[in-house]
Amino acid sequence: MALAVSTLGGCGTTSPSNKDITLHVVATDYSGLKTASPVAQTWNSLARSFEERNPHITIDVQFVPVVSADTEVATMVRDGRAPDLAQLDSYSPFIADNDLYSADDLFPISMQSAFIPSLVDAGSVDRVQYGIPWVASTRMFFYNKKLFAQAGIKHAPESWDDVRRDAVKLKDNGVKVPVGLPLGPQEAEAETMMWMLGDDGGYTDSVGSYSLDSVRNVDAFSWLKKNLVEPGLVGPKDPAKTSVSDAFSDFLAGRTGMLDGHLTLLPSAKAAGIDVGVVPLPGKTGPSSQALANADWMMAFRQNGHRDADAKFLQYIYSEANLLKFQQEYKLLPVTVEVAEAVRTNPEYRDLVPFLDLLSDAAFYPVDKPSWGPVSAALKKAIGQAVHGDPKAILVGLQRDAQMRDKQH
Repeated sequence: MALAVSTLGGCGTTSPSNKDITLHVVATDYSGLKTASPVAQTWNSLARSFEERNPHITIDVQFVPVVSADTEVATMVRDGRAPDLAQLDSYSPFIADNDLYSADDLFPISMQSAFIPSLVDAGSVDRVQYGIPWVASTRMFFYNKKLFAQAGIKHAPESWDDVRRDAVKLKDNGVKVPVGLPLGPQEAEAETMMWMLGDDGGYTDSVGSYSLDSVRNVDAFSWLKKNLVEPGLVGPKDPAKTSVSDAFSDFLAGRTGMLDGHLTLLPSAKAAGIDVGVVPLPGKTGPSSQALANADWMMAFRQNGHRDADAKFLQYIYSEANLLKFQQEYKLLPVTVEVAEAVRTNPEYRDLVPFLDLLSDAAFYPVDKPSWGPVSAALKKAIGQAVHGDPKAILVGLQRDAQMRDKQH
């Protein structure tokens, strides 16, 4: 997940002066999530080791809960208290006002070129990289092998019709939740996009404009409503109110036959004694042509003028040895080619390889659009009703809202 460079390397252009500087770093705290690992100890250890090598730079790490991290940092920036560095799930809200240093300002070319290209593209606006990938993930389809065998299902589903037929068999065999469908506000944007991708749809079109109400997206939700929700194949809970946490809990408890899953669900399922199978996301006529990918981003703010110190610390933490420490804690996907190869050859990470194989061609949320934050928030509140009411009407309303917000940004 890192770059094979000297941990003492400089930016390549300038270097910090001997003036004492304190860098304020905001790191997202995922400890409230059931599948998350605490990383505070690793962050603090890394900060102290950097300070020993750079006595004029102090690293002050602030941990902010994942549910409020983006909002808290936005407030800091607005109030003139921007952190020097922040690790968040979105960078684009800070692009319009030129709040961020670019990767060109922070890394030599040799380091920039080591990032996995799909992540560089996702972190760039108008071909300028502002989002520095920190950790990445892709989604796959999880199923309970024991429940499948008990229902007489011999193969994992590849298409939506397979999902429907298998769900009927699971329901007939007494499985409470044949298909998990979390479209509640917690993380509905992920579940939504995975089903859209299954019909070659998505949130934007080929030129990057919002296309939430495209024919393919409407068809995808019409299929969900008719084939899974109305026949009662998603369990007794309302999918519009079901959170990802609840869906994962049901799977870990052995109540769910299959669902779209995050790679962090895999070790939790094994620890819970679930004989779990993992396959590419089913699509309309076969395996989905693209997987959903997501990344967290490091970003460096201009407000305090600490570019040289920012660069020095970033180059330190993006060394292979140091980011491998985070790899051991996060257990997510690496963000550089070199460490991706290290992960592939390390038996400790063999479960990550199928997810890693999908990363280079995966589809990302439109995080390069400053409007994505509010568009995503609106979608989370409304999309669940698309499997109850008129899918086209819901998606047309969301498209209209997205276009309005896009113009405002």
